[in-house]
Amino acid sequence: MSKVDGLRPTHITLSVLSGIMLVFAFPPFDLYPLAWFGLIPLFVAVHDKGPRASFLLGLISGVVFYLGTTYWIFHSVYFYGGIPGVPALLMVLLLSSYLGLYPAAFSWSFTLLIRKTRFTAILIAPVLWVTLELVRAYAFTGFPWLLLGYSQYRFLHIIQIADITGIYGISFLVAGINGLLFDVAVLWPKRSRRMPLFAPGLTVTGIVVFILLLCASLLYGTWRLRSGEGGRQVRVSVIQGNIEQEKKWDKRFQKDVINTYRRLSLGVLGESPDIIIWPESALPFIYDYDTALTEEFLDFQRRLKTHLLTGSVVVKDVRDGRPYLSNSAILLSPEGKVLSIYDKIHLVPYGEYVPLRRLFPFIEKLVVSIGDFVPGDEYVVMKSPFARIAPLICYEIIFPGLVRKFVNHGADMIVTITNDAWFGRTSAPYQHFSMAVLRAVENRAPVVRAANTGISGFIDSRGRIIKRGDIFTEETLTGEVTLRREKTFYTRYGDLFAFLCIIITILLITDTFFPEGKRGR
Repeated sequence: MSKVDGLRPTHITLSVLSGIMLVFAFPPFDLYPLAWFGLIPLFVAVHDKGPRASFLLGLISGVVFYLGTTYWIFHSVYFYGGIPGVPALLMVLLLSSYLGLYPAAFSWSFTLLIRKTRFTAILIAPVLWVTLELVRAYAFTGFPWLLLGYSQYRFLHIIQIADITGIYGISFLVAGINGLLFDVAVLWPKRSRRMPLFAPGLTVTGIVVFILLLCASLLYGTWRLRSGEGGRQVRVSVIQGNIEQEKKWDKRFQKDVINTYRRLSLGVLGESPDIIIWPESALPFIYDYDTALTEEFLDFQRRLKTHLLTGSVVVKDVRDGRPYLSNSAILLSPEGKVLSIYDKIHLVPYGEYVPLRRLFPFIEKLVVSIGDFVPGDEYVVMKSPFARIAPLICYEIIFPGLVRKFVNHGADMIVTITNDAWFGRTSAPYQHFSMAVLRAVENRAPVVRAANTGISGFIDSRGRIIKRGDIFTEETLTGEVTLRREKTFYTRYGDLFAFLCIIITILLITDTFFPEGKRGR
């Protein structure tokens, strides 16, 4: 690094330290208090640097964090995509580098605003961070995996405000406390020394307001946790078949897979469930296309004499002799009648389909599965005598805006079916499960999760994990979930809080970089 950049090994070490602290704040480590001060080393490293140095330090911190949390991509593409080790590692590094651009952009903007204005970190840090999180949630089909607020999924008192602000409100508080501590320990003393006439009023006001905001959030959380749930109860059984990925579509194991789900489902009938739920693509054949197996499955369903929701691949169309498939959820009545079918809307790029295939025909999917899927286009709420079900499939549960649309359409129970076998014994199943907690709180609707190899479980409308299984175990879980008829502020109005942060960010940047426009007025 050049002398102009002002970079030293100490600064790089601080950036790496921030990345490592954030890794341990998330599942499976769950040392969530680390997130409340995990950004401070990065703030210290970048606050007095030039734009290039700040960007690079933010990138380093982001790459370390995402390498430590999304390394499971290697497992998927190496073991199930047939991609050799070195290219697979390069793909993980490429994804981590892309995701690291967001902390890099944050650090660049944070440094310029700190240096060019008298605004404090307690204002700059949270609005900038939330702005970039919302951008990441939508850019290039979106990948809002491990937003900062998800680190707090076990901190029930603080996450209750998500029914107003969404997950972004939690990220705001966490980033804001990091900014507050940085202001008090570093920025305030430094500005006082450099500026003899420095007036601490703005800093003091920001600190007081933010502490009041944090206290109000905790009080709101306490009230929410103490208030009764009410509502009708539904008895649900989840079947976790623990089918190895390489066996799911191998015809040699087709009967074994079917018999596993039959045996486990018959085993829960004594607990009188209103509904039994199987995971994503639990049926090892194409529903209603493999007619013999479909009829055999429906005969078994009639023996259960209860509702069944299962994941399955469905043929949506046949053109030019080629079947077009959907990744779907099917709800069956006790009589074996199809009540509803939902086709997955938000497909996994390069996992379930290849974006821009016509422009880049040489690019194939990164994992081997039954074929390309076509997306659904309807937010289907599955109606039953006991609940109106939002049937989210796989990583759809990590998209707050998608889930709230189902609840706005009348759903009062969120079901997420998934197959996390792709990830093996990595951190991904734990991370995936943790994000479902916030969907329950945001919409005040219970979440039932059925995962092929885990983690299956039940989450109530306050984010409390009522039951949770393990990974790579064959098991059944039965429990009661309480339905609510409440539409939260977040459900009704979505990410207003995050958009407010974007507006403030734009105003800060405009005031900083285009002051002549203000003078001209």
